[in-house]
Order: sequence, then C-alpha cells, then structure tokens
Amino acid sequence: MPEKNSQAKGANKIRIITNVLTTALKLWLRAQVSHLSQLEVDIKASDRQLLSGSIPWVSIAASNAVYQGLHIKQIQLVAEKIQVNIGGVLKGQPLRLLAPVPVVGELLVDEKDLNSSLSSELLSTGLNEVLVQLLPENCRQSQPISWQKIILENQRIILAAIVARSSENTPLEISLDLNLSSNHALRLSHIQVLENGTSLVLNKDDYHIDLGSDVEIEELSLIPAQLVCRGKINVNP
Repeated sequence: MPEKNSQAKGANKIRIITNVLTTALKLWLRAQVSHLSQLEVDIKASDRQLLSGSIPWVSIAASNAVYQGLHIKQIQLVAEKIQVNIGGVLKGQPLRLLAPVPVVGELLVDEKDLNSSLSSELLSTGLNEVLVQLLPENCRQSQPISWQKIILENQRIILAAIVARSSENTPLEISLDLNLSSNHALRLSHIQVLENGTSLVLNKDDYHIDLGSDVEIEELSLIPAQLVCRGKINVNP
C-alpha cells in the first residue's frame, strides 16, 4: 500500500506540473499576440523530462490571431527540444525559453486578413522595402506611400497604393508572381507597375528577398483570396 500511495503521489505531482506548464505556455503564447479566438496546446514529455524543464514535443493550434498587427486566420505548429525555466514556472514566474526552439508549422492567411494587416508596421515596412527595390532610385524613397488593398490570385499578388505628392495623390498598382527561390528566399517575377494607369519601365530581372537563416520555407502557395505557407523557423529566447 505505501508503494502504491507513493506512485499515486508521484503521478499526481507530474500531472500538476503538466497542467502548470500547459497553462504557463498558453499564457506565454497569448502574451505574444493582441488577439486570439482559439488556442490548443498538447505537451508530450516523460516525467523526468518535465521535472528537468525539457519538453521534447509540443503541438500548438490557434485561429484568428493578431501578431503585431498581422492578422492570421489559422496556424498549426509543432515545436521540439524546448528548454524552459521549470523551476521559475512552478514558483509562479512567467515561462521563459532557455534556448532556441525549432518550430515546424503551417500558416493560413486569407485576403481579408492581409487587408486588415495593411496598417501594421511589419507589413507596411516590408511592402515599402519591396517598392524601393522595384522602382527607380529617384522615384519613391522620399514620398509617403499609403497601401490600400491586396489581391491574391494563383501564385500572383496585386498591391494597390496611393503615392502622396505635394500637388496630388497618385494611384499605384504593382502586380507580381511570388514564389520560392530557395528555402530561405522569395522570388518576385513577371513584375508590372502602373502609375495612374500608365505602365512604368522596369528592370525585367527577378528580385530575391532573403528571409534569413532562421527561416526555412518548404511550401508557399497562393490561390485566389488565400495564402498557405509551410516551413520551419527558429524561435530565439
């Protein structure tokens, strides 16, 4: 009987640690976003691993998330080899990563999400950087740009903007094919630019955008009104 009681107490202790860790992970994830309608977390780890703060596998599913102004319809992630401050978590402290975490996942963003994200600094800054690359050096850099609309087609994206000038606001439309040139870079091709309905002469070479060594994209799919991305990213502490 004493042995059974000891085993039961040990199981209860692990269950409590799992519950505390799951709750702490959910709180940490919610702290990363400004809005989240649904979140599911599944942790798989042995007793010894949990007690040491090591989590070999975590599954995360979320929907309707907003991260730094970016709207995301659905996201599914699997993270491995996670090291956390388990001692601090059990004392009520916030969860903290102790080492970089490789995360594999799938991201679903629809056209409505992208248009809701146009006011975010992350998206507008990225679009401005693309614009500077595409247009002649003397054309846009000092002129305010207001992004108005994004349209998704089959592997093609259309961007509508307004260029603010002293005399008038000029409509600008950019359309381009978006594909992967490697696991770490995007390729922009078949680029067309219309300024107030007039076609601008551009360099016909493809443009490449480096995503950095922490990103590894396996699939980038654009269909009408929807974007799907599958790949891996390293989440640093």
